[in-house]
Amino acid sequence: MRVEPLILELPDGRARLEPLTPEHAASLFKVYGEDPDFFRYYTIAAPDTPAKMSAWVGAALDQQASGLALPFAVFDKSIGEFCGSTRYMDIQPANRMLEIGSTFYRPRSRRTSVNTECKYLLLRHAFEVLGCVRVQLKCDARNEPSRAAILRIGASFEGIIRQHLARHDGTFRDSAMFSIIESEWPGVKERLERMLSRSG
Repeated sequence: MRVEPLILELPDGRARLEPLTPEHAASLFKVYGEDPDFFRYYTIAAPDTPAKMSAWVGAALDQQASGLALPFAVFDKSIGEFCGSTRYMDIQPANRMLEIGSTFYRPRSRRTSVNTECKYLLLRHAFEVLGCVRVQLKCDARNEPSRAAILRIGASFEGIIRQHLARHDGTFRDSAMFSIIESEWPGVKERLERMLSRSG
């Protein structure tokens, strides 16, 4: 299970996932500025200055170098700008599993085909190229929009992990855990392709 940087996109799609680089930090800081409150659900402090966003990108690339993650910048072709970021994380080759997470988008790219395309591309690559048997997703248990979005793509809710992750302020968050396993992928794939077809 070799997880290496690559570009993911559909020929006629709206989203393009590009391997994250330090040069993306300025665009992602601009995205952050459109909705600073979004990072309230993250365990890390908000990257609320250009330097902090550069550090956030640097930390993601350090995880990539360690084989733990593969971060992407998301380009919205309909507006010709980068609109957010997502990544493979918690990569476990021995268990043939990984997680999709650390996802955020600018407000006008949310509730569009962008997230559906990104999840489709990431899941298809994970199951059909990398040979994963499990892909998991999680979010802060209080984050109802993210929980609904994860269920919408066809993931199964596995429960709440209590006091799961430490936040930057010393408190702990409960995490809602979801997954898709290998045997479920054909049905989830069909579901996502129907959604993309309806979105044009």
